[in-house]
Amino acid sequence: MVQDKRTGDANTDGSWPAIETEPRPWERSGDEVASRRALRQARGDYQAAVPPFIRDARAVLAPDVQALADDASRELTRFDTEAGIVAAPFASILLRTESASSSEVEHLTSSAKQVALAEIGASGSGNARLVVANVRAMRAALELSDDLSESSIIAMHETLLGESQPTFVGRFRDQQVWIGGGHLSPHAASFVPPHHERVPALMADLVGFASRTDIPLLAHSAIAHAQFETIHPFPDGNGRTGRALLHSMLRHGGLTRNVTVPVSAGLLRETSRYFDALTEYRAGYPGAIVTVVSHAVFAAVQNGRALVSELRDVAERWESEIPSRRGSAGAKLPELLLRQPVVTARIVATELGVSEVAAQSAINRLVDGGALHQTNSGRRNRIWHAPEVLTALDRFGERARRRNEGS
Repeated sequence: MVQDKRTGDANTDGSWPAIETEPRPWERSGDEVASRRALRQARGDYQAAVPPFIRDARAVLAPDVQALADDASRELTRFDTEAGIVAAPFASILLRTESASSSEVEHLTSSAKQVALAEIGASGSGNARLVVANVRAMRAALELSDDLSESSIIAMHETLLGESQPTFVGRFRDQQVWIGGGHLSPHAASFVPPHHERVPALMADLVGFASRTDIPLLAHSAIAHAQFETIHPFPDGNGRTGRALLHSMLRHGGLTRNVTVPVSAGLLRETSRYFDALTEYRAGYPGAIVTVVSHAVFAAVQNGRALVSELRDVAERWESEIPSRRGSAGAKLPELLLRQPVVTARIVATELGVSEVAAQSAINRLVDGGALHQTNSGRRNRIWHAPEVLTALDRFGERARRRNEGS
């Protein structure tokens, strides 16, 4: 048995099929504006991918790849348990950080403060609003994890883009899409997903593959994610929806139960390897994407532990320096700020189940103690933010973007 040197996959028996291609005619609209050379290149047939059906494909991974995935799975479960025991707010924090990192893989960046402002409808940043939409999509993916189907995947996508691109949601794509090579035509693209006529059958096959129980869960989720990205079933939002699908499968299989481990933050450390692994997968080497996702888990857990530790220190310092009567709004507000670091008096009153007068009193107490700062000026429609929490979240993002030495 010969192993592929790039990935360690035992693939000589054709256990995992590579994509093929097919010629498709390209019809120009006649309204294109481009150079004569570019217009000449955008004529004639183009080559579209024909992904294989994988519902019953044998997933053969080299022993070292499977051992790596097993180690990553154990670390994932351990961190999920740790974070779940520490405190409930960390589930919201980690969900937000995963969503922000997944958005950043697609070059959608925003500060933690702008994202928090967008969550309460107070940010003018378009990117921040898209990150918040991704938070909703990730939450929908987890809620739908027990019912993984074509319709639930469409629902995840609709939650992601329903507000910003409503004409793209509610169905699989009905047009050809491509990656790279300019907007004029797919002829010079780096990858051309399958023609849209093939998408429904491929997605039904993917859902069938996702329901299997004979493949170790982390490897299973990584391969399903790679197949989803290869099919590219939507006009936009495929990367973010595909990573939400990965988390849905991890939750459905029980590998995570309490929190959304920020795997995308791990992928940010080596995005070029991530995209290279998708290319390798399409060539018939699934071990590449399993390896990259496994390494991303280790990076995500390390970064996630640092974030949880930093926020625990913040909470303990608040408790020590700004003591409040047990059970009061002032005692409950710090925990709310860990999961929602930008608030108004109305939000605090609603979340804590107290009057706005009591909410304002609790806010004033934390302002006096230095834990909260007023974000805007004036005395009407006031907004406050917790700088230490936002700084910790931004530091998490900085660590995620920092490449490993030697990588």
